[in-house]
Amino acid sequence: MRWSPSVTVAAVIRRQDRYLMVEERPDGQSVINQPAGHLEFGESIIEAVCREVLEETGRVFEPSGLVGTYQWTVPGSRRSYLRFCFTGDVGEQSVGCAIDPDIVDTHWMSYAEIAQGNLPVRSPLVLRCIDDSGNGAPLPLDLIRTLT
Repeated sequence: MRWSPSVTVAAVIRRQDRYLMVEERPDGQSVINQPAGHLEFGESIIEAVCREVLEETGRVFEPSGLVGTYQWTVPGSRRSYLRFCFTGDVGEQSVGCAIDPDIVDTHWMSYAEIAQGNLPVRSPLVLRCIDDSGNGAPLPLDLIRTLT
C-alpha cells in the first residue's frame, strides 16, 4: 500500500509576548492553531505559508526564517503530516479581506493562554513550533529551494 504524508506549512508570528493564533473547527470542536494549511499544487512552500496566513488572518505575512520541519503521525492512524514552520511578521488586517470560512476568529495569545487555555491545541505541533521558535535563531529562507 502506498503511503505519503500531507505537506503543510505554518507560521509562528510573535509580537512582544503574544502569538497570532487562529481558532478553527476542523471536526466541529474549536481548537487553537498557528495560521497553517496545506501546500497546493504549483506553489512553493514559502508561497504556501504566505497564502495560508493571508487566508486565515487577513494579514500579509513576511517570512524571515525557517523554524524547522516536523513529521507527525496522528496516533492510531496512517494520517501523517510533514510540516514546514516559518517565523516572520505581519501587517495589520487588510480591510475587506475574506477569511477562510473554517476560521472562527484570530487571537493574539500569550504562551500560557495557548498551553493552558480554554481551547485545546490542534496538534502537538502547535506548541513544539512555538517552543522551537524561541530556542535559537531561525534558519535562513534560502535553505528552501524550489526547482522549476
